[in-house]
Amino acid sequence: MEIALNILTACLSISELKEQVLEAFASWLRLKHGIPGSVLATHPLVLTALSSLNCDILSEASVNVVSELIHYTASGSSGGVSVQMPLIQVIVPQVMSLQAQLRDSSKDDEDVKAIARLFADMGDSYVELIATGSNEAMMIVNALLEVASLPEFDIASMTFNFWHNLQVILTKRNFDISFGDEASIEAERNRRLQVFRQSYESLVSLVSSRVQYPDDYQNLSYEDLKEFKQTRYAVADVLTDAASVLGGDTTLQILYMKLVEAVSSCRNEQSEWRPAEAALFCIRAISNYVSVVEANVMPQVMDLLSKLPHQPQLLQTVCLIVGAYSKWLDAAPSGFSKLPLVIDILMSGMRTSEDSAAAAALAFRHICDDCRKKLCAYCKQLFHIYYTAVNGEGSFKGSAEDSLHLVEALSMVITELPPEPAKDALEELCSSVVTPLQEVINQGPEVLEKKHARELTVYIDRFAYIFRYVNHPGAVADAVHRLWPIFKAIFDLRAWDMRTMESLCRACKYAVRTSGRFMGITIGAMLEEIQGLYQQHHQPCFLYLSSEVIKIFGSDPSCASYLKNMIEALFKHTTCLLTSIKEFTRRPDIGDDCFLLASRCIRYCPQLFIPSSIFPALVDCAMIGITVQHREASNSILTFLSDIFDLAKSSKGEQFLSIRDSVIIPRGATITRILVAALTGALPSSRLETVAYALLALTRAYGMQALEWAKESVSLIPLAAVKEVERIRFLQALSDAASGADVNVLMIPVEELSDVCRRNRTVQEIVQGALKPLELNLVPVP
Repeated sequence: MEIALNILTACLSISELKEQVLEAFASWLRLKHGIPGSVLATHPLVLTALSSLNCDILSEASVNVVSELIHYTASGSSGGVSVQMPLIQVIVPQVMSLQAQLRDSSKDDEDVKAIARLFADMGDSYVELIATGSNEAMMIVNALLEVASLPEFDIASMTFNFWHNLQVILTKRNFDISFGDEASIEAERNRRLQVFRQSYESLVSLVSSRVQYPDDYQNLSYEDLKEFKQTRYAVADVLTDAASVLGGDTTLQILYMKLVEAVSSCRNEQSEWRPAEAALFCIRAISNYVSVVEANVMPQVMDLLSKLPHQPQLLQTVCLIVGAYSKWLDAAPSGFSKLPLVIDILMSGMRTSEDSAAAAALAFRHICDDCRKKLCAYCKQLFHIYYTAVNGEGSFKGSAEDSLHLVEALSMVITELPPEPAKDALEELCSSVVTPLQEVINQGPEVLEKKHARELTVYIDRFAYIFRYVNHPGAVADAVHRLWPIFKAIFDLRAWDMRTMESLCRACKYAVRTSGRFMGITIGAMLEEIQGLYQQHHQPCFLYLSSEVIKIFGSDPSCASYLKNMIEALFKHTTCLLTSIKEFTRRPDIGDDCFLLASRCIRYCPQLFIPSSIFPALVDCAMIGITVQHREASNSILTFLSDIFDLAKSSKGEQFLSIRDSVIIPRGATITRILVAALTGALPSSRLETVAYALLALTRAYGMQALEWAKESVSLIPLAAVKEVERIRFLQALSDAASGADVNVLMIPVEELSDVCRRNRTVQEIVQGALKPLELNLVPVP
């Protein structure tokens, strides 16, 4: 470093090389080798760079040097800000002297951008110093406000990171610096917040206008529209930072004044909706920071909403703001009285455009979620809204996915009703959904078979939402029992159709999850249905529905017989399907859901699963599939094996250890070899942790025997690929971890072995050729 800087200093005397010298100096500074700040503060290279900042033609190289110097003074490797203070005291005045140039109209955009970058770098690097609120610090803050006010968003947004970091320091409860007792710390925190209040108030005013739709928004390209949305998200983040410092209610007051001003121009000229939309967007952004009982501004905001024109983008934002303040509608003294007014707005939103309908449906869901207790008395009116929007009685512009928000909304209110009214309301809700399905079924099997999946799933998905969000187990169980003939008809005639089956199994899954043991009457018929259909159509969703049933009913003795039959039939058929790694690759979803089900069986009904004849066959099947490249399938298999090895940890599983051992011990050497192959290249390195845990669980379960298996496996790898010292380190770490050492200790030698074996394709092929993960050489079980 010293030699390099001496050479560069010598070259400064050659004026033609000055630009290149400074660029080279910036590059060396990036290495951040510790040079004392006192040395750099008087160094000719530094002084040259700083003096070049004030030249008429701003040197890009000098800006790069000063930028690197600022970063250097704040880096840990240089000792940090306190050590580098002599250099900081030289840099800051020079950069501050450039502030006037931010307003100089003769400067081009690139020069202004370069100067703004230096102020942003100072803000980011010295934020801890600035947070003290000294007079010098406030000069930098004012300069950063000036940068934030510049018309070019790319330049103004350079400061956004600073405002966020400053907010984090100002609002954190425990300062890193000591101010004595808690009262002193709190007093200092409040002093700092007070010092920066005006800066953040100015910031709110400056950034809020940047979210306004451009005049030509309808002609924006996809990329420009995407960029505009990102600008809005960035401004929303700055507003939440400001609200954290000022408090939501104060920030709301500033934004409300902007809204009032915008609404008056909106009334004068109906086409000028954009400023009002921008103000509302900002008010929505800070919704989580505004008090739910705020009584001064929010009632007026809600009153203004109904007076705005129904322009699609404006109406979308109005609907979103209603949803964002749903907690306020519930908790504020005047909140609930505004509900009829906002419901009218939402109904308009549902009829106006696709975007406004989506926003209105989401807002309706938020209102029903947060105001559910108060809305119980208005079920009739809510059903009217639902019918108007969902059943085509109105002109609902939303998608089928949007309509699910309305189903969810009504379901959450039904949850709050007493049992009998809830049962009646649930029946009415289900009736409205089942009617179209019943009409299709009544037309005969041929019509049902030929229907496009979407024409069925649009209704079945609504059942999934109803069963998920109506938390009345008995009522849901009764509803499913009544609906079972419809569901069975769809199962029977559409079992070939993956989309319809996934939708129907999802509905059944939520029914089982909500109803639990109340579903006893229907569950047997459901299991019989999926057990038979799985053998014909191999739909993975039949396996995940079975997983849900096992979770709820696995430990119920009255269900033992038919659950045992079900899991044996499902697993027997799956092991016949997944006979090679090629089949696992072709059907990864079946592999994934099969071994998720198997893990559930170990957890919830080991008494049915482990003693069964299918258990050894499923272990063999897992060994075939360990190295499947599909992430979820591979993880499910590895988790299943780990659950087997960890059986002693389970109170239910301890009694089956001898059966487990009779299956695992004859296969132990092969399982270990495949796991070592997976660690060393047969699976992507992103799975190392999961594979390492399975190997660790095996070693903890079988101690010295497992270490012997690991030793045999690692010894298969030629010394050309792995050195003896790396083998020994890996085996020692495995032994230590098995004896109770921290599992993280194992990961370093595992990663080392993995990296060595993957260092190039040739080595990887040598290692995998030696370990042969796809050759099982299974020892027959006696």
